[in-house]
Amino acid sequence: MFRKILIANRGEIALRIIRACKELGIGTVAIYSEADRDSLHVRFADDAVCVGPAPSSQSYLKITNLISAAEITNAEAIHPGYGFLAENARFAEICEASDIKFIGPSPTVITQMGDKAFAKETMKKAGVPIIPGSDGIVKSIQEAAHFARDFGFPIIIKAVAGGGGRGMRVVKSLEQLEKNYNSAQSEASAAFGNPDLYIEKYFENPRHIEVQLLGDNYGNAVSLGERECSIQRKHQKLIEESPSPAVDQKMRDEMNRMAIRGAKQSGYNSAGTIEFLMDEDGRYYFMEMNTRIQVEHTVTEEVFDIDLIKEQIAIAAGKKIDENFKNYKLRGHAIECRINAEDPAQNFRPSPGKITSFHTPGGFGVRVDTHAYAQYKIPPYYDSLIAKLITHGKDRAEAIERMLRALEEFVIEGVATTIPLHRAILKNERFRLGDFNTRFFEIEKITI
Repeated sequence: MFRKILIANRGEIALRIIRACKELGIGTVAIYSEADRDSLHVRFADDAVCVGPAPSSQSYLKITNLISAAEITNAEAIHPGYGFLAENARFAEICEASDIKFIGPSPTVITQMGDKAFAKETMKKAGVPIIPGSDGIVKSIQEAAHFARDFGFPIIIKAVAGGGGRGMRVVKSLEQLEKNYNSAQSEASAAFGNPDLYIEKYFENPRHIEVQLLGDNYGNAVSLGERECSIQRKHQKLIEESPSPAVDQKMRDEMNRMAIRGAKQSGYNSAGTIEFLMDEDGRYYFMEMNTRIQVEHTVTEEVFDIDLIKEQIAIAAGKKIDENFKNYKLRGHAIECRINAEDPAQNFRPSPGKITSFHTPGGFGVRVDTHAYAQYKIPPYYDSLIAKLITHGKDRAEAIERMLRALEEFVIEGVATTIPLHRAILKNERFRLGDFNTRFFEIEKITI
């Protein structure tokens, strides 16, 4: 096992990783920008190194600074968390070249699975159902039009290196194609440095379901159930839960088998997820693979009583996945609400600033992952996530009621948050019935 790990991230995920390391007896190194000097992950790490000024391009994304921080603190490994450099193959390669273990999949797997067209072909070879789409990169508007004529509208244009909804356009007619193709290409080039696009059939009312995976360095892979991630706004997840209310045991077993086949085909060797789209008839299709720990990994941890960060670290240290994983059984239901410093009443305008009062909920079946506290100043430079609130219950109904109770107890003053929005969603009849899809937010027009 490692003696010391540097956490190449910030906020709640950095603190989450520090906690796992401490329980494993591993020393920790926090990195921080000048804007994050007072963050809790800095306080609770064994060592802390400032890696630059506030902008992430000059701090958290500055690879040379991160490697230097690891070397001067004698860190043997780097955990990237999610976001920032977590899916950056070059960073993983530089870690390896510097004799520092990257806690994640190999650079080759990151590169291949980050290429959406290559990932799709890999899953196709494994027998995983894939969304009808272009065979690789679409090189021109004429090629895109040919695909649309074959499969019919609507279609969706996606950036090969995309994520977070960027470089993505839905096209419902031939007249819309040229404008959307050009704008997607420009956005992809600006956001990812790669203008390449591919095209898929667009499902108008799908559900977004992902399967949690663990793979080791010896060709073994296991899955730990599915998560429902359909409650979204502009492709950004708001609420996640496990298990999905739309998946029965037969389908669950099948999706898990498919995910494991995909993981083995890709040579996956860390914690990761395979994401599926499910159509209105209950057919599911591979969408993409995330080669990192997910924000919503917490709900899987709650229903399987497992620490995924610890498992991820152990796999990186050489642990072989064994038969014990068959003993993990789904128990109850878990829900996560992402508490963001945003104002839902003002079109989700970011709300940085000082938190004047901060009280977290507690009680049976309630978990809060956060780096925030009273008097903490939320910087304006990063993602707006300030806390994840997770509840676990014997069934979905209990998890929902427990979440509503916990949201009422959660006091954050001084900045606007999404807490009122989450309460409104959880009281919505269609949500409570489990009858929703990725257009829920658009269709229901939730007000607070």
